[in-house]
Amino acid sequence: MLTVIQDISPDCLNNAFIPAVPNENDYILLFDDDGRLFVKIRDRRIFFATGRDVSVKETIYLFSVNHMPFFLSTGTEKVTLSGFEYRTVRELRDLSQGTELFAAFTAYHLWKWYADNRYCGKCGGTNGFHRTERALQCSQCGHVIYPRINPAVIVGVIKGDSLLITRYRTGYAHNALVAGFMEIGETAEQTVQREVMEETGIRVKNIRYYKSQPWGMAQDLLLGFFCEADGDSEIHMDEHELKYAEWVNKADIVLQPNNLSLTNDMMMHFMNAR
Repeated sequence: MLTVIQDISPDCLNNAFIPAVPNENDYILLFDDDGRLFVKIRDRRIFFATGRDVSVKETIYLFSVNHMPFFLSTGTEKVTLSGFEYRTVRELRDLSQGTELFAAFTAYHLWKWYADNRYCGKCGGTNGFHRTERALQCSQCGHVIYPRINPAVIVGVIKGDSLLITRYRTGYAHNALVAGFMEIGETAEQTVQREVMEETGIRVKNIRYYKSQPWGMAQDLLLGFFCEADGDSEIHMDEHELKYAEWVNKADIVLQPNNLSLTNDMMMHFMNAR
């Protein structure tokens, strides 16, 4: 059964902000300066440090899963713990699965936002944690900012029994679909048209929404769409962005090596569709 990363049912994420402090049973998430998370991995499951395992003075509440609180360590303490090591979110993606992996991705999204916004973009003052909501507030001018979410589209372009499969020139090495970030002033549908044209030179029609996915690795909200090639389907690939773009028959599509992504879900959906 295909399960993308956010499908953690019957487990439940509660992302409402609570001004709380951790106890010894709560999870304490520690990231280093490079965004690597302090974890133990066993049998493809992630284990997090708890307040009993590590002593940290500064934390901020993140969220809870099944009423189990997760806190982010915001201090500079260096800790050691048997069996634990710092892992990148890309490593966690390859080495683990399940609810804990989704929690790690979501925590990384928040850590990245906190790390990138230490200073006020309005006056240059130092930002501090807001006392009652998920926000940062400047200690000098009082300016308040909220976590950033980057909307992006994933596009399954169809021509008969074939799907437009791509591979990025750098970064993720496996099969993908056309994708890109929304620009200011665009609708999601206009982003679909623009990204497909820019990356492959193909016009599209009959754009229809499929489903969405929070993707903390890149601080994205991914919006999945299917559409059809409109007219000439000859590919004119953007070689700066892609190293591969081809029409692939549904019987020949090679899926990604895990079932975490909306992209893989969409490829599977197309392969199984009548």
